Amino acid sequence: MHVSGRRRRGLLALSSLAAVLLAASTGLTAAAKPRQADPLRQQVDAIHDTGAVGVFAEVTSGHTRHTARAGTAERGTGRPMPQNGRFRIGSATKTFTATVVLQLVGEGRMSLEDTVEQWLPGVVRGHGHDGSRITVRQLLQHTSGIPDVAPKIPALNSADGYRAERFRTYTPEELVTMAMRPAPKLSSDAEWSYSNTNYVLAAMIIQEVTGRSWAQEVNDRIIRPLGLKDTSTPGASPSIPGPHAHGYAAFDAGTSIDVTALNPSMAVGSGSIISTTHDLSRFYTALLGGRLMAPAGLDEMTTTTPAPELGVRYGLGLGEIPLPCGGSYFGHPGELLGYRTWVGVTRDGSRSAVVYVTSDGGRDTQGAMGALVGQELCRAGSQDATAVRAG
Repeated sequence: MHVSGRRRRGLLALSSLAAVLLAASTGLTAAAKPRQADPLRQQVDAIHDTGAVGVFAEVTSGHTRHTARAGTAERGTGRPMPQNGRFRIGSATKTFTATVVLQLVGEGRMSLEDTVEQWLPGVVRGHGHDGSRITVRQLLQHTSGIPDVAPKIPALNSADGYRAERFRTYTPEELVTMAMRPAPKLSSDAEWSYSNTNYVLAAMIIQEVTGRSWAQEVNDRIIRPLGLKDTSTPGASPSIPGPHAHGYAAFDAGTSIDVTALNPSMAVGSGSIISTTHDLSRFYTALLGGRLMAPAGLDEMTTTTPAPELGVRYGLGLGEIPLPCGGSYFGHPGELLGYRTWVGVTRDGSRSAVVYVTSDGGRDTQGAMGALVGQELCRAGSQDATAVRAG
């Protein structure tokens, strides 16, 4: 399905995500071609063939790391994708934010049942919104009813908007005010609707609880302890430090433009982190492996609810995605203007797969990305079964 206009330019377009999840559950897109000697390279080539400018993927299992790449790091240069290039991970940032919140809950400094009004008095109020009826759990679970701010950010939604406002700095309070102008979407607590604003509010609550910024807490609680040396919280900096490929977006114009420079302050808590495939693998495997929080916290995070807009289930900053071979895995997609990523990890944290592209690609690009992750995580199961039979 072709995704166009304002929705496609969001931090995580729901229709695009649904296409990824569908392909992840069926495994059809990347498996369409005859298998070659290197299945990962074959799937990366399949993604590139859908129209992506550059593709890079990494699969880790224990101490084994396997990567593949296709395309170029910058149009017109012929330079290959960097081996450990940095990129904007978009909504995969939400897993970092949810992790910090659950760590604070585990320390007894806050509760998932605390209301937004308790921590941010008067911030969610007006236009039918009432922060006293919205809990922290609902923010992380996307059941708050607060609308998504992404479609209202000019730099994400048109080429003219990008050129005019790519260096604009937003405050979290400004983003929440922009988002709340329409009335709430939901009619009951059981309904689900994806909104980046939920995680902007979560970042604000983290600061209220700790007295330190969201970025400081993410750095001190996750990035430094795990040694994620190529991961950063860029604040308002519009550049990507270190080796990286350029990002491209077409908006509605048909011809894509270079959108590498972008002030990511509009995505604090929800999509602003810069990382690499290797660092993302280390983070997600540590998380599912139980290294970042007590079992009770991880249980909360991986207890999922139906996400009907996507046709899957969603926990607290984690999606539960069907595997084409049966069962499911946890992960999160991400998109922030010019960069799309998909990361998945087995339930026990023993194997991960991460892939990113540096453009909108074509109508089948995101489906092929989801298929790569699903197929590679299924490969772990088949290898385990072979080992058992051999033993």
